[in-house]
Amino acid sequence: MALCEDTLFCNFPKCRAKLSGFAWVTACSHAFCDQHGSGEFSRSPAICPACSSALSGKLDIVRTELSPSEEYKAMVLAGLRPETVLDICARALAFWTYQVHQERLFQEYSLSRAEGQLKQMEKVLSQQSQSRELELNAMRGEIASLKRVMEEYKRKYSEVSERLMERNRQYQKLQGLYDSLRLRNMVVGEREVVGGGAMLRPYPSEPPPGLQRPITPRPSPQVLGMAGEGERFFTLEPEGPKNFFQFSSPPKDRRCILPKK
Repeated sequence: MALCEDTLFCNFPKCRAKLSGFAWVTACSHAFCDQHGSGEFSRSPAICPACSSALSGKLDIVRTELSPSEEYKAMVLAGLRPETVLDICARALAFWTYQVHQERLFQEYSLSRAEGQLKQMEKVLSQQSQSRELELNAMRGEIASLKRVMEEYKRKYSEVSERLMERNRQYQKLQGLYDSLRLRNMVVGEREVVGGGAMLRPYPSEPPPGLQRPITPRPSPQVLGMAGEGERFFTLEPEGPKNFFQFSSPPKDRRCILPKK
């Protein structure tokens, strides 16, 4: 069981992968994954990708196994003096401490950068929220004004509808009056036509026996029912009005007898 759960990360700026298997460590206390270490340190002179330090020494770059075997652990420090072993352990612990410190600094930098981005986003969000709130208030005011206009149109429409209904009622009333007057005029016209036909009949020349007609002025019949009131003439004949043919010759009993010479 591992005593420490922390792991090293590749110090290549664009990698930041967890180290496992083999790793490349430098004298400037940086560690790189096997992929980027073999690619970067194959050129001469070698330059540290993390701090740009020149690595010209023979042991400035070492490829090491992160999970050595038990045989390697038993033999790598065998025969060394205790102070040498302690010095090697102190250097190894210093390398580990430096990596942990750098990782902490990197995480703090990432955190501060994320906090700055978060504050910037919150500021932008607040500005956008304020602008949206202003737009929303403007839209609410516009909606309220449109509602008032709609209510005014509804009121006008109601008034116009009432006036239209009143005009329709008046129209129906006038239409009924017009129909009744037209029917009345038609009946009166028919009666006048019938009465005019009766007036065109000639009166008899002599009244019936036992009936004496009083001498009263009578209006002459209208010619074809077109004569006016001023075109009528009166007669004082006891027999009543006569036509043209009745005026042609008097009756025999009324002729004057002239004396013979």
